[in-house]
Amino acid sequence: MSDSVLTDALIITLLLFFTTVTVGWLGSAQNPSMGQDLMKLFEKEVAGQMSTSNPADLCAKLFANNLEACILLFLGGASFGILTIFIMSINGIVIGAVMEIVHKEHSALFVAAAILPHGIFEIPAFIISGALGILLAQSLIAEWYGGHDAAADAARYARLFIVYVLPLVAIAACVEAFITPAVIHLVA
Repeated sequence: MSDSVLTDALIITLLLFFTTVTVGWLGSAQNPSMGQDLMKLFEKEVAGQMSTSNPADLCAKLFANNLEACILLFLGGASFGILTIFIMSINGIVIGAVMEIVHKEHSALFVAAAILPHGIFEIPAFIISGALGILLAQSLIAEWYGGHDAAADAARYARLFIVYVLPLVAIAACVEAFITPAVIHLVA
């Protein structure tokens, strides 16, 4: 795998993510009921699973939840990228909608404080996982047309996942559980 192939996959995934975040944000701004529905979904499926007053427990839950999402983004490549693109898109739309709803009630500084401390680790983990899923899909398609070893590529991509994504998810979970609440408290 050349650096340019990985770079291309990262750019594609980054553009997909930020496009869908924008779609979620604008969609929620244009249709507040859609935003409220997505916020309820987020509260039920994500935030509701995270409720705990113990930061260490929250850290473990965040780590498990985000690692699961990253694994699905990566392994979604086995669906020829369909699952990877779907998961990345849904996450982007929900994040954009939630950001719009929170922005209506709080300042832009509050939204930044709620996202940036852990997001600088978590978002790259999602982007890299998605890019690895796209690469896996490309490898499977190349094998389908002959002369390519998708299993060897998958092993290489799994090593990249472990080296880059796993630490980013762990750091993001710790920051989100221990630091983000303090930063939010400073700007609230």
